[in-house]
Amino acid sequence: MTDHHHPDGPDAALRADIRRLGTLLGQTLARQEGPPLLDLVEEIRALVRTDAEAAAARLGAMDIATGTKLARAFSTYFHLANITEQVHRARDLRRQRAVNGGWLDQAATLIAERAVPADEIAESARRLAVRPVFTAHPTEAARRSILTKLRAIADELDAEASAAILYGAADEGPANRRLAELLDLLWQTDELRLDRPDPTDEARNAIYYLRDLYAEAAPQVLDNLADTLRGLGVETPPTARPLTFGTWIGGDRDGNPFVTPQVTREVLHIQHEHGLSATERAMEALIKEVSVSRRLRGVSLDLSASLAKDLDALPEVADRFRRTNAEEPYRLKARCVLAKLANTRRRLRQGTAHTPGRDYRGTAELIADLELMRASLARNSGQLTAMGRLASVIRTISSFGLHLATMDIREHAEAHHAVLAQFYQQVGEATDYTGLSRTERTKLLSEELTGRRPLAAMATPLSEAARKTFDVFAAVREAQDRFGDEVIESYVISMTLGVDDVLAAVVLAREAGLVDVHSGRARIGFVPLLETPAELNAGGEILDELLSLPAYRAVVAARGDVQEVMLGYSDSNKEAGITTSQWSIHRAQRALRDIAARHGVRLRLFHGRGGTVGRGGGPTHEAILAQPYGTLDGAIKVTEQGEVISDKYTLPSLARENLELTIAAVLQSALLHTAPRQPAEQLERWDAAMDTVSDAAYRAYRALVENPDLAAYFWAATPTELLGALNIGSRPAKRPNTGAGLSGLRAIPWVFGWTQTRQIVPGWFGVGTGLAAARAAGLGDILAEMHRSWHFFRTFLSNVEMMLTKTDLTIAQRYVETLVPENLHPIFDTISAEYELTKREVLAITASPALLENSPVLQRTLAVRDTYLRPLHHLQVALLRQYRESGLAGRAVATAPGGRRAPGDGTALERALLTTVNGIAAGMRNTG
Repeated sequence: MTDHHHPDGPDAALRADIRRLGTLLGQTLARQEGPPLLDLVEEIRALVRTDAEAAAARLGAMDIATGTKLARAFSTYFHLANITEQVHRARDLRRQRAVNGGWLDQAATLIAERAVPADEIAESARRLAVRPVFTAHPTEAARRSILTKLRAIADELDAEASAAILYGAADEGPANRRLAELLDLLWQTDELRLDRPDPTDEARNAIYYLRDLYAEAAPQVLDNLADTLRGLGVETPPTARPLTFGTWIGGDRDGNPFVTPQVTREVLHIQHEHGLSATERAMEALIKEVSVSRRLRGVSLDLSASLAKDLDALPEVADRFRRTNAEEPYRLKARCVLAKLANTRRRLRQGTAHTPGRDYRGTAELIADLELMRASLARNSGQLTAMGRLASVIRTISSFGLHLATMDIREHAEAHHAVLAQFYQQVGEATDYTGLSRTERTKLLSEELTGRRPLAAMATPLSEAARKTFDVFAAVREAQDRFGDEVIESYVISMTLGVDDVLAAVVLAREAGLVDVHSGRARIGFVPLLETPAELNAGGEILDELLSLPAYRAVVAARGDVQEVMLGYSDSNKEAGITTSQWSIHRAQRALRDIAARHGVRLRLFHGRGGTVGRGGGPTHEAILAQPYGTLDGAIKVTEQGEVISDKYTLPSLARENLELTIAAVLQSALLHTAPRQPAEQLERWDAAMDTVSDAAYRAYRALVENPDLAAYFWAATPTELLGALNIGSRPAKRPNTGAGLSGLRAIPWVFGWTQTRQIVPGWFGVGTGLAAARAAGLGDILAEMHRSWHFFRTFLSNVEMMLTKTDLTIAQRYVETLVPENLHPIFDTISAEYELTKREVLAITASPALLENSPVLQRTLAVRDTYLRPLHHLQVALLRQYRESGLAGRAVATAPGGRRAPGDGTALERALLTTVNGIAAGMRNTG
């Protein structure tokens, strides 16, 4: 399998590596399956380029076993192309870093040029709090077993390149033998999961990345940030936490019946097992390094006293160490820390109580031990170690803690009201709680919060679902008592439609002992999630009303006067289309910023971005810089999910770049984007134009999704019924109690279906109508000005342009003609017309002759991918027709949501189809 494209150009080395791996893959196919398979792969590739009809006929007539092997061959090629691109992207970034410095260097240059005073930089640095939050949203189609092999291939390519720099060009023989071995193993590894993962499996998957980040990328970025700030005249304590990690895995209950209170406890325990191991490795490295002798250098009285106390309390520190390290206080102290870590592990496994001085509850006591060592070194001629190695260890442990990532809990707003309805029924008040208006519920719940009575008793009977919801709050309290307060900090209320939705969660938290308004205690913060355009538009009013309630304002005060608000990109896009979704989110941020400032509260925004542009994805650096002024004062949370996690964090050098660019963008925004970049009247003009674009785009998008035939078209034209059988996540693809329509379908399968068939409606539909409406209203010049000078609009159009390029309606037409009843074809005509209009309008604004004109390398990459994607699409269409004619499809639709059956129950046809789904996901670099 070779890539016959021209070898010259800036990406020649990348193409050479892809060609080489393609050749090695061809040899694997011939070795494992026989030369006819390799000949068939080459024949189909050539046929697809020259005669699509003949290719479709050939694939349609192919037996399932051969079709599956063919799909696997193309899918494997994409995996190899993806990892090779990642390797080369990392190399390019390293080269750029050597010439221009890293992202933080570039941000520091801009900050220095603007002559920002050191005290302002220090204040921003103090507030810097970037948190990527790993979620288990099911969009990673590749198994961990496949990703591990691909990482080994990447390591081999990198090792070879490094050796070539040091020793000159070498014989490729040994490297090719190793690569061939890995490719044989890749071919012999099943890319389909046998069973749907449960939340603990998903937690282990996230931990795989967190452990790697702990070992390499995060310490590099944290050290680099400290150096950058030092260069700007600001010294930051190593205990600062500018970067931490979050997780929803084991805490996201919204629509996932498998996330029980018990699962939450189990996941936290698993995280701690790995967090303790990572900390032990850090301490063992310190023991090797910090060999300072008391005979040669003094030691502080604080450290001596602490060490004596530890040795008394920890008989498990072996006599051997007490003897050999007797004159090496830092090593001996680190041995005591290791003993406390071992005791902590034992305590957590046995469920016994914390004993101060013998084990750790949370990270604070551990950091205090390390800070004693650091202070002693700094006062006794060890400043370089205190500022160097030890500071680096403290920064990393402060960032990850013993828990690796802070868990958010998320639950649907209605679940809380269901519990309260039963509580109020029991106490004989508000017996028709569910019938109350939002205003009445808000009044009732705010009075409840200011009162002192318990609403619930141990014996209060609850339905099973209500008991599970309420028990989560007790599980949070137990977890904080057992592991430390930092393991869970935020409670996210999804589908927040009003103030009462937030208050309901606060009242339940009070019942569980997490909140006490009167004593100023709030062990968790409450986070409204604004997911639909209506809520995003009302976000400012909701926050204003919430913060105007004295009882709730007391809760926020207890949380350090910080109010977190989450913005939902996926559902707002599914409901309103990309234009209105992005514009609503942008305006909501401005309103929330102003309201928070008026109430003297710091706003922390949590961006619920998906992987694809249709779910809020796109380049992170640009997205952060495009936020409205003043919305970023240093604190930000962003979801990371599915294939985005493996794309960003599989290779340590890319992980470093991605973490650093996020921190650099936040620091830059916090210091340099504190006032509008444009005069108010210009911004008003742009806002009005954007309103015009959004209104027309919304109408076009709603006309499409409200078409009564769209559900039938979507299920017929796309392979969405197979998503459940892919077993890529524990959460069902549809919300409970919803039929075969589209309203109950989650945003991920919605994007998945459109992406697999190359229609990609969520990425661009309505944009053309919106832009055309603005042009017709005489706003053409203003649109051009917006593109030139408005970061938000330029980033928006750039993402749309990418989605238009990935769209291929010639391929989509093949799905429609083969699988969709003729009476539904007019829907495809509507999609095609809007695509042509959007393409025309975007090119008119960018003044480019073609899409991605300014990204020739990306243009070529997508073109090469297409020659391999087309056979997979043709094969998928042929197999889908067989699948549906065989009567298997109905069974998959029925069992996919919540089902736990193995792919296909052994049916070769479903297995072949799932292989094409995986291949297209890998080729498109997106699942959902």
